[in-house]
Amino acid sequence: MRAARLIKMVLLLQARASMTAGELAAELEVSERTITRDAQALSEAGVPVYADRGRAGGYRLIGGYRTRLTGLARSEAEALFLSGVPGALREMGLEDAASAARLKVSAALLPSLSDASQNAAQRFHLDAPGWFKETPAPELLPAVADAVWDDRRVLARYRRQDSEVERELEPYGLVLKAGVWYLCARVPDTGSFRVYRVDRFTALSSAASGDDRFVRDEEFDLPGFWEERAAQFARAILRDEAVLRLSPDGARQLPYVTDRAAAHEALDGAEPDERGRVTVTLPVESPAVAYTQMLALGPEVEVLEPPELRERLAATAARMAELYR
Repeated sequence: MRAARLIKMVLLLQARASMTAGELAAELEVSERTITRDAQALSEAGVPVYADRGRAGGYRLIGGYRTRLTGLARSEAEALFLSGVPGALREMGLEDAASAARLKVSAALLPSLSDASQNAAQRFHLDAPGWFKETPAPELLPAVADAVWDDRRVLARYRRQDSEVERELEPYGLVLKAGVWYLCARVPDTGSFRVYRVDRFTALSSAASGDDRFVRDEEFDLPGFWEERAAQFARAILRDEAVLRLSPDGARQLPYVTDRAAAHEALDGAEPDERGRVTVTLPVESPAVAYTQMLALGPEVEVLEPPELRERLAATAARMAELYR
């Protein structure tokens, strides 16, 4: 524990010109007296830690003591500090490891690049979850992440509708999509790859087989696999169709209230009538979902089919007219 703290202290002093005992104590979560003892231990071990006395004093390294990471351009160093997603790292239990890694890189950079971390943080921030909803981190996410890192086969219990299933999985990768965590895993029995929502795992344990490690398929491409499955999922849930007559404003707004790709495909090539309206056939998830989506377009859309959707919207329009009369 102390050895790790001493290393971190050296890295902090490499990354900054000087730090007071109070600043070091706050960063390392120890007392200032411990900082004094640690500085003395480093000095005795040959690390040139120098203490400036007085109110403006502090600790610093002398003699150019620095491990330099050469070959990085400024843009490359700044891009490196953009690679982490703080919230996602925290949920996977990797926040401390990521912090230590950034500190090591900061300490190793040339002095001319020492502000790369601050430049990136001041200019870009990634907020992954969608608006107006708080998605708590799944309880088993850290355990799933550990299995992914270790290429460790697991026995997972998974909630599916009103029942639970148990399956042996080879965890290949995690994906964070709109605040929801998904596990991409291979099923050893079939060799097929599947996608599971991590928040639906109810239990996770070591695989029943003696050797719980699996040999990763080096040709597996997580981004490519996810892109393909996401497209398949989007197509699969659009099981019904609705025939719509849209005003010019309705046609412009349609991609913002329903599946964007399906809307653009439906609108592509549609010929406007003499009033500028277009009639399109739109794939929808269900009449119930389409009802909510079409309400957002108000009078800019007329549903022609299916009849039950048209009747429901007509009844809603009548009720609204009565309400605002």
